[in-house]
Amino acid sequence: MAISEAEFQKEKKILKKVQKLLGETLSNLGDDVYQDEENLLEFKKMMWENSTSFDEAEMRQVMAATSMEAEKALQKQRRFKKLCQIKNKPYFASIVFKDDENGKIYNIYISLTYLKDENLNNILYDWRSPICSLFYDYETGPCEYKAPGGIYTGELKRKRQYKIENNQLVGVFDNSLNIDDEVLQEVLATESSEKMKNVVNTIQQEQNKVIRNLEDNNLIVQGIAGSGKTTVALHRIAFLLYQLERLSSNNILIFSPNNVFTEYISDVLPSLGEANTLQTTFADYMSAFIKEYKDVETFTDFVSRYYTYQETYPELVKYKQSDEIIEHLDAYLKDYINNCKYINSFTENEINFVDKDEINEMLHYKYDRLPLFERTEEIAKKLSSNFYKGSGKKNKTFGKLLRENSNFVKDYKEIYKNFWKSEFTEMKLPDTIINSFVNKDVINYEDALLFAYIKGTLEGFIYEANIKQVIIDEAQDYNRLQYIIISKIFQKADFTILGDINQNINPYYAYKSLEDLKDLFKGETKYLELLKTYRSSPEIIAYTNKILNLKHVNAIRRDNNKPVVIRKGVKDLKTSLLNDIKTLQEEYKSTAIITKDNVEAEKIYNMLKDELNISLVEATSKKFHKELIIIPAYTAKGLEFDSVIIYNDRNNSYKANEKNLLYVACTRCQHELYIYN
Repeated sequence: MAISEAEFQKEKKILKKVQKLLGETLSNLGDDVYQDEENLLEFKKMMWENSTSFDEAEMRQVMAATSMEAEKALQKQRRFKKLCQIKNKPYFASIVFKDDENGKIYNIYISLTYLKDENLNNILYDWRSPICSLFYDYETGPCEYKAPGGIYTGELKRKRQYKIENNQLVGVFDNSLNIDDEVLQEVLATESSEKMKNVVNTIQQEQNKVIRNLEDNNLIVQGIAGSGKTTVALHRIAFLLYQLERLSSNNILIFSPNNVFTEYISDVLPSLGEANTLQTTFADYMSAFIKEYKDVETFTDFVSRYYTYQETYPELVKYKQSDEIIEHLDAYLKDYINNCKYINSFTENEINFVDKDEINEMLHYKYDRLPLFERTEEIAKKLSSNFYKGSGKKNKTFGKLLRENSNFVKDYKEIYKNFWKSEFTEMKLPDTIINSFVNKDVINYEDALLFAYIKGTLEGFIYEANIKQVIIDEAQDYNRLQYIIISKIFQKADFTILGDINQNINPYYAYKSLEDLKDLFKGETKYLELLKTYRSSPEIIAYTNKILNLKHVNAIRRDNNKPVVIRKGVKDLKTSLLNDIKTLQEEYKSTAIITKDNVEAEKIYNMLKDELNISLVEATSKKFHKELIIIPAYTAKGLEFDSVIIYNDRNNSYKANEKNLLYVACTRCQHELYIYN
């Protein structure tokens, strides 16, 4: 609801005051930053000229002082950068809150960061501060918020949003929490950008519950297509960085589906004033752990084998992805460890006698809390210490002698092969098939999971103590074994798991509910759902619902009166595509042709590349422009476009068991959808 002219003029005066204070603060802070840099340079010069005159204790003291001054300077630089970000748009909303306890009325202006006056009074409040949660969670009326001092109750008397462009107040709206409020609808109506943007001014109540949750260690979020799962995850990271004192961006790891997605989300955290976190894909992480192979197949290539019908043994892959194989591997590894032993006593340096019964006692009892190959290292240390008066100088010597007199060898390829020959596997395979997937330069994705589990069990997983928060997007595409491996690697971390079972593109594994993952993580775990979609028009939602027979999807975007266009029996494919692309590009900023697989993507790209400025996007692509692209459906996950053309060859149509992939492709579209089928 628009405000009165008198109120509008009043808001313009407030904006001018804030701009003046912001300008003064930036000027003073800029001078401080410059002076700090000058002082540090001068100090470094002095240190260099006088370094020989300092003793060791003085040098440590001086270095510590320098480090503290450098950190203070860095904090000022970060603060200066944050204030520069809001220079042209100082705030986006305000609330008027009456406190029940003292009857005082607070007029809170909400920004990406805080701003104080010379008396240290808050002029702008960071959107992540406790009182600002009222803006996202309540309509006008009774309300409460939780802060370090307790729970504060009162009345939310007004909610107001601002449209500020280049420091000019363009519009002011008073609103309730209505999901279709003017600001949200204006944001939804805009064309998609090259990269994902922050949505701090339109966060909705159900999203805010995920973002601001501090009570639970772990969150599992089931969100329908277009519900903002990834956006919520990134805003949650920014919130945690603000709330948790000892958390930095280097303590957070995001598992992304592919490099395309990583690039797409790379601007969100910086736009919120935070540094980007560590990011990886599961395959890349496995590559760092599995040194026995040159590389690990990506998840995209793994599913591509299935959708392009190149997989020779789909039932075998399904078994490798199953929950049952975890039990079979555990039984095999338990049996393997129980049968490991030292078969000979031996003498070191022709003097020191080592009894096999004594070291077998160590192997199976004294050090049984450790992974198998760590036990041998501990036994070697113990023998060296016993025979050489506490010295560890013979650790390597005893390690070598232990290996020479044992019946087990650290050869993980051989251990993995023997699993498939053992009584514990459900599928009995001939050597030719076993060798075909074990003796490779690049290990298959499904084998990498099993191989990593075997290796981690026998020698220990790489423990990542530095990581305190792990974010997993597209959670439905990870099987249970992957979560077991991840939880063993990041033992001290809390997890935010986000996905949609309807968007599962792993053809070999599916969850009935992501809630099935609750038992895998330590601490309190909460399951939440995001049931509203903000991406697609009602016409597109109605079409995509039919693909999976869904009825619960709640479309927020207003009707655009543009039905889904179906192209059937097209005789001149190239001409038809060129005409449709021209029509869409005249109205929209971004258009994607989404194919079923990479083979079709390449075919269409080669057909059109001489006629159009078009890009072929693959899973390994790190840079791309969204104006006009061709992309396989399984690489397009998490992305969104103004308009989409779905294409698949009549000889390569989506089958009944591939409908989730079609659903993923169609739900990438915001405004207008064409189907070539």
